[in-house]
Amino acid sequence: RSCLDKHTQWGIDFLERYAKFVKERIEIEQNYAKQLRNLVKKYCPKRSSKDEEPRFTSCIAFFNILNELNDYAGQREVVAEEMAHRVYGELMRYAHDLKTERKMHLQEGRKAQQYLDMCWKQMDNSKKKFERECREAEKAQQSYERLDNDTNATKADVEKAKQQLNLRTHMADENKNEYAAQLQNFNGEQHKHFYIVIPQIYKQLQEMDERRTVKLSECYRGFADSERKVIPIISKCLEGMILAAKSVDERRDSQMVVDSFKSGFEPPGDFPFEDYSQHIYRTISDGTISASKQEGGKMDAKTTVGKAKGKLWLFGKKPKPQSPPLTPTSLFTSSTPNGSQFLTFSIEPVHYCMNEIKTGKPRIPSFRSLKRGVSLIMALEDFSHLPPEQRRKKLQQRIDELNRELQKESDQKDALNKMKDVYEKNPQMGDPGSLQPKLAETMNNIDRLRMEIHKNEAWLSEVEGKTGGRGDRRHSSDINHLVTQGRESPEGSYTDDANQEVRGPPQQHSHHSEFDDEFEDDDPLPAIGHCKAIYPFDGHNEGTLAMKEGEVLYIIEEDKGDGWTRARRQNGEEGYVPTSYIDVTLEKNSKGAVTYI
Repeated sequence: RSCLDKHTQWGIDFLERYAKFVKERIEIEQNYAKQLRNLVKKYCPKRSSKDEEPRFTSCIAFFNILNELNDYAGQREVVAEEMAHRVYGELMRYAHDLKTERKMHLQEGRKAQQYLDMCWKQMDNSKKKFERECREAEKAQQSYERLDNDTNATKADVEKAKQQLNLRTHMADENKNEYAAQLQNFNGEQHKHFYIVIPQIYKQLQEMDERRTVKLSECYRGFADSERKVIPIISKCLEGMILAAKSVDERRDSQMVVDSFKSGFEPPGDFPFEDYSQHIYRTISDGTISASKQEGGKMDAKTTVGKAKGKLWLFGKKPKPQSPPLTPTSLFTSSTPNGSQFLTFSIEPVHYCMNEIKTGKPRIPSFRSLKRGVSLIMALEDFSHLPPEQRRKKLQQRIDELNRELQKESDQKDALNKMKDVYEKNPQMGDPGSLQPKLAETMNNIDRLRMEIHKNEAWLSEVEGKTGGRGDRRHSSDINHLVTQGRESPEGSYTDDANQEVRGPPQQHSHHSEFDDEFEDDDPLPAIGHCKAIYPFDGHNEGTLAMKEGEVLYIIEEDKGDGWTRARRQNGEEGYVPTSYIDVTLEKNSKGAVTYI
């Protein structure tokens, strides 16, 4: 019995040990899935703006792999849940039932043993009593025979000894019968104990242990099935990763790089030969012609230099040409065709001075530097600091965004006009004058957007015109040509062109007027609560607002007893909806209490 007790206890301990193993495996799967999800979250793009969206096929493939890895982590969580429900939970419940059943069988065995011990004690007591009575009877018989043979004993003593002998003999016979009955009963109970009760208890313990073994086998199978069930989905995740790897197209990525960083600049032309020795050998007779040709050559050369100066080279900036020092030899005399002479300042000293001014540390701010700052801000506004091709793309994107905003404002204006007509026809629904501030604001927004679109379209036309006619203007030596090339420089360098400085203040004034308009417009009606559509509403009549079931709207005017509530969508569209069709929730603060949902 003690061996069975130890064995059954070992079986339960082994079951609980395996349950602990499954629990730790579940924790490993959960932690693995959690770490995988954190890894995916760490390397997934934030996508806060459209510019950060993945465009290259290698990036898109990597993000697809991250999505598949996230699904793979989900399958690991499924494995953990299946093990927890089908294996670990079942093991813990069965271990509890097994302990209860084992305790019950052991109690039955102890009770049977206690009953058999009680029967043995009763038999032993009767045996001892029978033995004691037999000895007493023998003593009484010996006493009777001694008195009966004694001649000196009286007849009364003999009779008394005889009665005592009969009494002891009778009690010995009764104890003999009692002992025989108890012995027979004990033998029966002992036979029943060892041939019926104990084997039955042992059989129950054996069946319990066999069921425990079968349960372990089932749990082993369930442990493996939990993993095998998700293998098809995991295989699909791995196939998705392989497909993502196959989708990488290096040609397409290279073309995207070319399209993204294409500048639209023409390669710089050849530098002309500058003959500084002509003025040494020229004579008085041909001085005018030589000087004129040399002057023209120098202007063309510096025009080419100025044109290519601001361009970006492949592995860095083009090294700046060494400018000669400002010396009196830089001044030379030029003759006009009519014979008059005048002093002309060479372009090299001018270039040298401008470089010194730009690179030197300014000590005293001037109004001219402020105008240059305004020009630089305007250059950022029209993207003139970008290369022509990139500038064209940015301007086109801005025009598209402005057109979408203009369409929204136009739709809002039409809706307000329709609501105004409804109010004019049905004054009980609302005051038409209350819509006037909103209409005025919408009209101002439309005018502002149209002006912005017109301004950006003008810049776009300018860029497209320059891109189309760049070859014709390549060899021009006009000063305006130099200014235009300076504005197209990717370095964002400003220019001292007078036309650009004159153009700056009106645009600055335009921005100032727009800034004032944005703060002078009246605010729209504040939201006093929100509502949720219980039923769908078509809203075919003018002034009504169509809504879908479950849609959330803002309440801007309560029901005044006519069964209609004035509501507004998140895009600004307003109208009346049936009060019985919505579930209204009013806020304590009429303004700022409702947020976007």
